[in-house]
Amino acid sequence: MFDSLSTKLEKAFKTLKGQGSITEINVAATIKEIRRALVDADVNYKVAKEVTDKIKDEAMGRDVLTAVSPGQLMTKIVYDELTLLMGGEKQDIVIKGDPAVVLLSGLQGSGKTTFAGKLAAFIKKQNRTVLLVACDVYRPAAINQLQVLGEQVGVEVYAETENKNPVEISRNAIEYARKNNKKVVIIDTAGRLAVDEQMMSEIEAVKRAINPSETLFVVDSMTGQDAVNTAKTFNDRLNFDGVVLTKLDGDARGGAALSIRAVVEKPIKFISTGEKMEALDMFY
Repeated sequence: MFDSLSTKLEKAFKTLKGQGSITEINVAATIKEIRRALVDADVNYKVAKEVTDKIKDEAMGRDVLTAVSPGQLMTKIVYDELTLLMGGEKQDIVIKGDPAVVLLSGLQGSGKTTFAGKLAAFIKKQNRTVLLVACDVYRPAAINQLQVLGEQVGVEVYAETENKNPVEISRNAIEYARKNNKKVVIIDTAGRLAVDEQMMSEIEAVKRAINPSETLFVVDSMTGQDAVNTAKTFNDRLNFDGVVLTKLDGDARGGAALSIRAVVEKPIKFISTGEKMEALDMFY
């Protein structure tokens, strides 16, 4: 997803290639190009500035070995800083409890329900029994969509078509899981706007009631900078454990991944790249 960004960064490094040393002048020119590349990739401007300031400080503070060209050194510094920005190493999903409960949250249309099916398939491959729970009581097709996905991946779906209380449905589903030897419960909630106080209070109530081992924020990567602001608001309310980036097979520029990680200081745990149930990867 960072192919375009990588290409632009390579162009930025050309400023230093062929030069014998790193100076304030050639570093300033390179930093300007790197910052522009990050912003063009949809990285939040404040985040891009913080990163490039660190890169500049690191570059000017290094003793350049004669065996290492300035271009190679700058490439390594940038790679190290971007790796640090994204968390450095992959973060596994936390599966603990009997049953373990995973709560999914996010905006309408972010791809939560599709991700729920993918996550169920992912966990099932680890030889764990999974229960999908339909807690979107507002979208008429939501239960049917989850049932179709559950059938595709061979996972049972718990739904209460007449119950409009997500807290009750969640509690009942967990009790059902205990009685039926389901080790992991994945709760698919309704999409909601961060500014909708009633809906945000509702998902807070669900989280308090079920005490999940993992709360994930699912975000459409094509929403760009809006994803950063939304993630911050959801994190303030839910204190989620990680982020899932969906629809990275589209026109997404990928910068939201860098920005969200920096702004909310929570790891990107999964990236979803298509409609197929196996199109899910851990982020690292």
